[in-house]
Amino acid sequence: QVQLVESGGELVQAGGSLRLSCAASGRTFSSLGMGWFRQAPGKEREFVAAISLRGASTDYGISVKGRFTISRDNAKNTMYLQMNNLKPGDTAVYYCAATRPYYSSAIYTGGTEYNYWGQGTQVTVSS
Repeated sequence: QVQLVESGGELVQAGGSLRLSCAASGRTFSSLGMGWFRQAPGKEREFVAAISLRGASTDYGISVKGRFTISRDNAKNTMYLQMNNLKPGDTAVYYCAATRPYYSSAIYTGGTEYNYWGQGTQVTVSS
């Protein structure tokens, strides 16, 4: 079993930056493929970013590419999402997710490919 706890969400003005963290426990963090998703009110869950076991491979959703950066520190069992140039459209609850990948460089962009989810952290971007 894996437990995931997100933190770092808050109210920020458009153009600002935030860094989200996802702390993992319960399983060797370095064996997990990780990802970030978000869900705004009335909208479907959206893929934000994903990272492979050792961070060599990453992928981003179209709406955040070039503004967000995903990273991980396996020594600290923590994944991060650096969010720059935030826009009101980025307002959502952000969730981290984990899965056991088939191979070390695998990254997954579909929510159904993840087995474990955190409780979410609210990010609100004001205009």
